[in-house]
Amino acid sequence: MRLAITGSIATDHLATFPGRFADQLIPDQLSHISLSFLVDDLEVGRGGVAANIAFGLGLLGLTPYLVGAVGPDFDEYRIWLKEHGVDTEHVRVSSRSRTARFMCTTDQDQNQIASFYAGAMTEAAQIDLSVISGRTGGVDLVLVAPNTPEAMIRHTRQCEELGVPFAADPSQQLARLTRDEVRLLVTGALWLFTNDYEAALLLELSGWTREEILSRVGAWITTRGADGVTLATADGTEESFPAVPSAAVADPTGVGDAFRAGFLAGTSWGLAVDVAIPLGCAMATRALETVGSQQYTVSPTDLLTRIADTYGGQVGARLAPYLELSP
Repeated sequence: MRLAITGSIATDHLATFPGRFADQLIPDQLSHISLSFLVDDLEVGRGGVAANIAFGLGLLGLTPYLVGAVGPDFDEYRIWLKEHGVDTEHVRVSSRSRTARFMCTTDQDQNQIASFYAGAMTEAAQIDLSVISGRTGGVDLVLVAPNTPEAMIRHTRQCEELGVPFAADPSQQLARLTRDEVRLLVTGALWLFTNDYEAALLLELSGWTREEILSRVGAWITTRGADGVTLATADGTEESFPAVPSAAVADPTGVGDAFRAGFLAGTSWGLAVDVAIPLGCAMATRALETVGSQQYTVSPTDLLTRIADTYGGQVGARLAPYLELSP
């Protein structure tokens, strides 16, 4: 299956605060917050939702098309992605702006405070999916991940015009979207991805009930951190999957992206969602155990052992033929 992963491509600046953000918040002063956190470390790495997901797919042996906008400072990042199986030929390079920056501080409870500078990402709406489809001989699925709202809207509309299935992952951009935009991005999606908080925000912003959203998508997949993942469909199906246990929590940044990579890999191989979700959860745990969104590695043996231990040997057996073909 030919996958086009659209969305942000960025450089991550990740810091760790040894205390708790909540301890620094004074309830009657929340309208006048002015805080500075002395952090213990700083990791500068590669990130961006689309790039993270494409990286994870590459680790599993797929060659996804990465679709996004970057600056002239992208050369080293491009080489890294290509070395990990990502097709970067459809990335737009800006002549005016630098690649986006994600700046995030994580406290000891894994809560995060982050800022995102869009930079070259503001040009992503100029990318034409029909041109990419023509160059590649067609695309089987487009993931519309966080990007500028204009780019997300254009990519969704083009999927409808081209008759290409798409998955909706509005996540971090929900707060920037209007009600009409949220409804447009969701309607017709084969898969809708959110985390627990985003699910509640999506309901509020869309003005739709849960049932109304489910009637407009193929399936709604909600990640719940340590509580695992929930799959829901319009026919009333709702299934929960436990998270894969972690040996040691290092950094939650990019964990949801790793889940999406595993899930999309599984479904692209033609596997059922009750197999694709466990693969996504195993990928998420591997990312959780490493600082940085693209610093984790995977091995078929490790993934299959974790999956079999959590979901049973039958799930592992269904995945084994595919994972044994990955690097």
